[in-house]
Amino acid sequence: MTGLPFGRARRRDGWAVVTGASSGIGEALAHQLAGRGHRLQLVARRKDRLERLAQELRQRHRVAVEVRECDLADRAERAALCEHLAGLEIAILANNAGFTTCGPLAGGDARREAQEVEVNAVAVHELTLAVLPGMLARRSGRILFTGSTAGMQPVPTAATYAATKAFVNTFAESLHGELRGTGVSCTLLAPGPVRSEFMAVGGAQELEERRWFAWQTPETVAKAGLRAARWGRRVSVPGPMAKLQGLAGRHVPHGLTFLLLRTVVLPRMRSPKSHGGAP
Repeated sequence: MTGLPFGRARRRDGWAVVTGASSGIGEALAHQLAGRGHRLQLVARRKDRLERLAQELRQRHRVAVEVRECDLADRAERAALCEHLAGLEIAILANNAGFTTCGPLAGGDARREAQEVEVNAVAVHELTLAVLPGMLARRSGRILFTGSTAGMQPVPTAATYAATKAFVNTFAESLHGELRGTGVSCTLLAPGPVRSEFMAVGGAQELEERRWFAWQTPETVAKAGLRAARWGRRVSVPGPMAKLQGLAGRHVPHGLTFLLLRTVVLPRMRSPKSHGGAP
């Protein structure tokens, strides 16, 4: 095992950064890292939620927590965040922020689709580049990427989301190989469906009625990701259904995947109204 473990943090350890910390997996990551004594930099667009979470973590876990309000789709705000993080000693980067748009691409909001690419892919790339040199210089650190099983195959009516998560998945696994022997590790967390605000934001909340999706909780997914990162593993795909989805995405011919999607999923996703709200 290399770098700083996700065990109990020491007072002199660097900061843990969690993007998309205002809800879902990000909030669960923040709770679990704080429970291990890590100092936290919480990043999200909704400052009111971050402030409430920060106060709760300070009181419950007696850790230092700083709030960084940032719209990761905004290049100027993102650049300021990268500059801030580059000046800190970052022990852990949880590159978790992301959102989806659902529905036919032609019926979507072009600006919203572009924002999705900025948050899900470009921001992930830039934040990694901001903290990685310092980690390498110290020969210590962990990077955890929240990808998705959706990035392991094309997903009609979530075309932009699947494409951006394909970038995250490949980027994380590639970086894992590059970092071998450096003291820095990189782990891809690739969950399947998770019960959170995520689907509602994407305009596809009705899909949560599909029980066979085997929805997981943010807490379960966060725990699996941190456990894998602690041991420097390349990939964590939590849950048997997510593992099956990942295997199918990589090995089943896409023609068969599209047939399944047209039969089971896409009839619920035909309306342009499915393009959803803010990250």
